[in-house]
Amino acid sequence: MMLMLIFLVAGSWLPGWASAETGEKSGPVYIIPVDQEIETGLEKFMRRGFNEAAKMNAGLVVLEINTPGGLVDTADKIGQMIRDSKIPTLAYIQGNAASAGSYIALNADKIAMKPGSMIGAAAMVDRTGKRVDDAKLVAYWKSKMSAAAESSGRDSKIAEGMADINMVVDMPAIGEKKEKGDIIALSSEQALKVGYADHIASTPEEAIQWMGYSTDDVFRVEHTGAEKVAAFLTHPTVMIILLFLGIAGVVIELMIPGFGVPGIVGVVAFVLYFFGNYVAGFAGSETWLLFIIGLILMILEMFVPSFGILGILGAVSLIAGVVRAAYDTTHALFSLGIAFAAAVVVVVIVAIIFKEKGIWNRFILKESLTKEQGFVPTDAKEDLLGKSGVSVTPLRPAGTVDVEGERIDVVTDGEFVAAGTPVKVVRVEGARIVVKPE
Repeated sequence: MMLMLIFLVAGSWLPGWASAETGEKSGPVYIIPVDQEIETGLEKFMRRGFNEAAKMNAGLVVLEINTPGGLVDTADKIGQMIRDSKIPTLAYIQGNAASAGSYIALNADKIAMKPGSMIGAAAMVDRTGKRVDDAKLVAYWKSKMSAAAESSGRDSKIAEGMADINMVVDMPAIGEKKEKGDIIALSSEQALKVGYADHIASTPEEAIQWMGYSTDDVFRVEHTGAEKVAAFLTHPTVMIILLFLGIAGVVIELMIPGFGVPGIVGVVAFVLYFFGNYVAGFAGSETWLLFIIGLILMILEMFVPSFGILGILGAVSLIAGVVRAAYDTTHALFSLGIAFAAAVVVVVIVAIIFKEKGIWNRFILKESLTKEQGFVPTDAKEDLLGKSGVSVTPLRPAGTVDVEGERIDVVTDGEFVAAGTPVKVVRVEGARIVVKPE
């Protein structure tokens, strides 16, 4: 009887215990898309997403990853952000977690992959796509990948093989071996077998349910209007176009002052360039200051004769602002070079078309000096030797004489000659005509 009572009491507790184990975890779920190149703008966006999730006491943050990679230092900051989060994280790879994207995924608590997705191919490359062979940089990045894998209990050698082309890595779980010269990139099925994916799910909702959370309380962090505009304006192609319009517009306005339209287009293009980079988090207030100073100096060049000094200083200030505003110096210089080359072609064409109205006319003597205005060419002055005339002004010793109806600037050998005195040309020394009283 006592034994039966014990079983009855135990049985009354078991249903509740089983329900606690199989019940859904509490808290809303926040999905943060990682669907762009990894740069400062993405870090800023993700930080906003994590802050929103923390304020709402979220139970899970899902990183929806589909990225070609990006800046290593930014990926490192994002990885630290994920590790510091007190909210459980799930990386859901729905496309490619390539390069630095694989590092972000490895920092999450769990990884789920969509069928056909990929993780890996994390060898460092420069802006031209050329592989980075610097031993120190490769070692640094490999150590970061290894540490991220170890933090979630994954085989660190596979992570190192994703980053280092010179490593040899055995992967018996999929019957493959990475040789020197190869790089590891895993499909969803391969990743599951080697422990680089914890689950394969066709949708984020399926992955959320696998984690034990309800899909009824899911919030997706969206880009704000300003962030969308900034993302468009900071696209590499758009940046080159804006820089081209800015350079060409401002230079053409300097060449043809008063025309108006090129100057307006140029200034607007530069404003959009700086605005996009500022909103994206690449540029600070100092870049706006450099832009404004450069613009003011170039405008002053139109009105203050400085023989190009103000224009050069303005151009230097603008270039410094452009480089400082971009998320990567190398990329900024590359974009600036392309834009400048294209702008030069347009400026030359415009200069030929509007050559009569160019700014250089300020430095060119357009009026000719004629004989009627009192100018006598050097060759003609030789003909004056031995001729007589009358001093029009006192010669002290320089002055003016009239020779056969022409007023000529002359000098004496030092003596004073009063006005109205007959004189004779005794020497012609280049432009110097010497006379003496007759």
